[in-house]
Amino acid sequence: MGVQGSFGQAQYYIDRHSIDTANSLAESMFREPSMAARSTRPDFSDVESRRSTASQRSMSCGRRLYYFFGTPLLRLVFFIINSTYRVEKVIGAEVMEKILADREQVVAPCYWHQHHVLCSSLMRQWIRRGFRACFLISASVDGEVPARIARSWGAEVIRGSANHTGALVLRDMQQMMKRGISIVTTADGPNGPKYEFKGGAVLMARIGGAPMVPLACAADRAWHLDRWDNFMIPKPFARIVYAIGEPITVPSDTPVNAIEEFRIRMEDATNSLMQRSKEALARPGANE
Repeated sequence: MGVQGSFGQAQYYIDRHSIDTANSLAESMFREPSMAARSTRPDFSDVESRRSTASQRSMSCGRRLYYFFGTPLLRLVFFIINSTYRVEKVIGAEVMEKILADREQVVAPCYWHQHHVLCSSLMRQWIRRGFRACFLISASVDGEVPARIARSWGAEVIRGSANHTGALVLRDMQQMMKRGISIVTTADGPNGPKYEFKGGAVLMARIGGAPMVPLACAADRAWHLDRWDNFMIPKPFARIVYAIGEPITVPSDTPVNAIEEFRIRMEDATNSLMQRSKEALARPGANE
């Protein structure tokens, strides 16, 4: 779903500017533009306008039919395969229950791009229990299927890309969080490096006041795609372990030069949860 890519512009400011400049950036992103500015800037309110030049393939009639009929079929295939998985353990289940019990609290669940199949499935379970979630998905036509699937779960969707609409995406996220909707991110996506937590997710949590919740998972048998993240697709009847970490809050007055500290904490926490998930699979039935 290419979530983290849309934080690229914000990350640039973390690396290159002072705390005052970063705060000014945040304010400029989230305040309403003047009428003059609205009349002179491009209109990014629709998905088509947010697509990069490289990915601007026309939504032909054939392609629309493909998405219309293909999406339900893909959902059915994943539903059937997912129903064969056996979840043996949820490490940190008490954290999950606390989050789901407090429906007023906005959080920012974060997981590695490699784990998207399983962790998005976990998010779907949360949504069915009343959790209000929003996924950020690429504005390219390749994002049509995951966007339709996420909406079918009852989730909100923000479409955008890092190269053209990063600031707009951050503002969209801020508006979602003001409505009480949590933002789900793949913290090392969309292009890695693998297992490297991006600072943009920390900036989003700081601006929105949403505690970050690290998530991880493991499967005893899976296919791994030959790409940057070794994307994992668990095989039918795989044994699954989920791990949920304690929320980490980034205070709103955190200096930009302290963002790195929180980034490292989240990276370490997510990697630690991944390792704990793998270890739990080696000793099925063990109590946490």
